Amino acid sequence: MPPSEPRPFRRVLVANRGEIAVRVIRTLRDLGMTSIAVYSEADRAALHVLLADEAYPVGPAAASQSYLDVERLLEAARRSRAEAVHPGYGFLSENADFAAACESAGLVFIGPPAASIRLMGNKLAARELARKVGAPLVPGSPGPVDSPEQARAEAEHIGFPILLKAAAGGGGKGMRVVRDAAGLTAAFELVRGEAKTAFGDEQVYLERYLEHPRHIEAQVLADASGHVLFLGERECSVQRRHQKVLEETPSPALPPNVRAQIGDAACAVAQAAGYRNAGTVEFIVDEKDRFYFLEMNTRLQVEHPVTEMVTGLDLVAEQIRIAQGEPLGFDPAEATPRGASVEVRVYAEDPRRGFLPATGTVARLRWPLGPGVRVDSGIYRGYTVPVHYDPILAKIVSWGRDRAQALARLGRALDETVLHGVTTNVGFHRWLVRHPVIAAGRYDTRFLEEQFRPEMLEGDAEAERVALIAASLHEWQKSRSVSLPRRREGGAWKWAGVEGGR
Repeated sequence: MPPSEPRPFRRVLVANRGEIAVRVIRTLRDLGMTSIAVYSEADRAALHVLLADEAYPVGPAAASQSYLDVERLLEAARRSRAEAVHPGYGFLSENADFAAACESAGLVFIGPPAASIRLMGNKLAARELARKVGAPLVPGSPGPVDSPEQARAEAEHIGFPILLKAAAGGGGKGMRVVRDAAGLTAAFELVRGEAKTAFGDEQVYLERYLEHPRHIEAQVLADASGHVLFLGERECSVQRRHQKVLEETPSPALPPNVRAQIGDAACAVAQAAGYRNAGTVEFIVDEKDRFYFLEMNTRLQVEHPVTEMVTGLDLVAEQIRIAQGEPLGFDPAEATPRGASVEVRVYAEDPRRGFLPATGTVARLRWPLGPGVRVDSGIYRGYTVPVHYDPILAKIVSWGRDRAQALARLGRALDETVLHGVTTNVGFHRWLVRHPVIAAGRYDTRFLEEQFRPEMLEGDAEAERVALIAASLHEWQKSRSVSLPRRREGGAWKWAGVEGGR
């Protein structure tokens, strides 16, 4: 496919919030472009609003009436004279209708074409495309199953345990493991209901459930000419409820020949989908290093910083160049990953209570600094975490010349982190990065299920309570203390409200 004519733009609306909006805004500033934020009523004082060059309200706190309202976003783009839209991740980033609506409104959508999003957004269609290009597939139903009876027949053919999955699912939603026929009917109805509620599509299909797989994803970049580049894999096997917790690159357990095969398969899938821009092709790898295609995420990933740390690239800047029809800003031959990088996601949640989301006001905040450490954050001291959105607050990322150094730096960074006023998973991450199984790189997707118990963090909880009390006492003492001396009278210092000697 021939490249499109370059279409430069200078004003970009960021159709998102939180740390990803902040991250995109910073790249826009690096490129000399005007950043335009949108915000709900709950986000008037959010960091992305404060950092952007311009900001426009898009409705009430509820995401369905603000960040997910296509017409409100397009109206904000019109009012702000935006020329392009960056969707970040989550919200409408993988919504083909939104991408098409942007194009119809004369806006450049900084992401893949709507047709590619639509094709890869349906897991059944994506599986069929992967099959056509020769990518290995987990054994599963050839299409959607319409009833518990049909699901049972397919499961008997595939073999238990099986995984029921929403055809239009994503983000770990619409998935249930079924270990025998007895639980199949209830699970089928549950997943179909979740699928209809979350994705507006109740189609469900089956895959064989692999007991101890690793979750590996391949970062690809497809330029305006249709060339697809593999930028290395990310290991994302530390998960809770199918949600990623820790990500790293390179994978500590992937043989070089399997890495090359995964890269080839990812590029073939993207090429066949007519893909442009940044994307991620996801695979699972079994205990014998056999890999299978899972799905394609047609957007920037939460964990993209680890790829940036080892390649030295700015993937958002490359997204923008591709969207403008320009060549990539680097020589592909020089994009070989170097060293290792690890990322943890800082959430407002309580690991001691099943990772329940939390809220509150940030009372004290200190992010780590030093060699090989990066923090992507969407909060500041005094910021109140709203209850309406995903509870991610920040990402702490480390780089090292090898994996051991990257893990050591991440441990040091977590020790330096101070975040009081909101319950977070920072203490959990301190436990995680020092666990011997993580240090050895021998983990899989069952790691947390088998290794973590809430009581393991009780000591950390007490330390956090003590630190918060100490911080409160410090603030109270500051409010009660006198000011510095201002002038000297009669051989004595006069303080505010106090007279006497030094």
